[in-house]
Amino acid sequence: MKRIKLIKNRSDIGAGTRGSDMGIDAIEIAAINKNSNYFDRFDFVDVETENESIYNKVNNSFAKRIKYVYEQCDRLANSVCECLQSQSFPLILSGDHSSALGTISGIKAAYPNKELGVIWIDAHADLHSPYTSPSGNIHGMPLAAALNVDNQKAKINEVSGETFDYWNKMKNIGANGSKIQSEHLVYFGVRDTEEPEENQMAALGLKNYTVSEMRYRGFDVCLEEALHKLEACDMIYISFDVDSMDCDMISYGTGTPVAKGFDVEEIKMIFDVLLQSRKTACIEFVEVNPLLDLKGNVMAETAFDILDTVTKGLEKYL
Repeated sequence: MKRIKLIKNRSDIGAGTRGSDMGIDAIEIAAINKNSNYFDRFDFVDVETENESIYNKVNNSFAKRIKYVYEQCDRLANSVCECLQSQSFPLILSGDHSSALGTISGIKAAYPNKELGVIWIDAHADLHSPYTSPSGNIHGMPLAAALNVDNQKAKINEVSGETFDYWNKMKNIGANGSKIQSEHLVYFGVRDTEEPEENQMAALGLKNYTVSEMRYRGFDVCLEEALHKLEACDMIYISFDVDSMDCDMISYGTGTPVAKGFDVEEIKMIFDVLLQSRKTACIEFVEVNPLLDLKGNVMAETAFDILDTVTKGLEKYL
């Protein structure tokens, strides 16, 4: 069995709201309050951050802090690559979701000749680019960079200079060009998208298993279908954004909460079925923001509950 290694990436500079950099500590506090020794059981690495860059007021609004997000993703990619090359399983706890580009790039750097499938459990498609983003927040762009797509057809921003240069660098972290093929990306729970993303999803033929579809058709049916779509993949990366869960039912402790999401048991079911495939090579948890939690530390407590359950599944199926 591979040993699990925790990679702690306390960065929130790709988000529009500060605070997800504290999410890892909030999860650790949740573990302590449950009298769990979870964080004593595994080796870990802390990825150096650029969080002080939020004080830099010279920003291109089309891709805020892109130089620093690029450097953060590059560092995370190196940590993930080293972890995989040492035959460990990277279990990543990150702040904002821009980190996923670093993770995907690190997997590809470790296994350049293998096909990577991505399961994206999220309320958002994260398919914007600097050309299409209305906010300029890079946590809405990691999949566009991983797929090496700009969606110029939907362009609303003129991108040049540092933003142009660093966006192209971001698309080439770990390996040049696309890290994943569009047919090897599957969404679960996406329900808050903008028109450029919707058009891109349609153009790329991306499948999104909505919460309502999964409840109607059955989780087992949808998950089996998703795994069949990724049959040609050698390995799978699961990216879990806590905003995929129902904010009204659970907590608003995340940067961009969206109603009508999954419940906790449904998330656990998704993970369990995916882990049984024995193709999972990397898992990442993102976007716990304790500063926005109106119920104390409930989102982090929920994330830890899922993390603990998922880890037990990993230890069973790795």
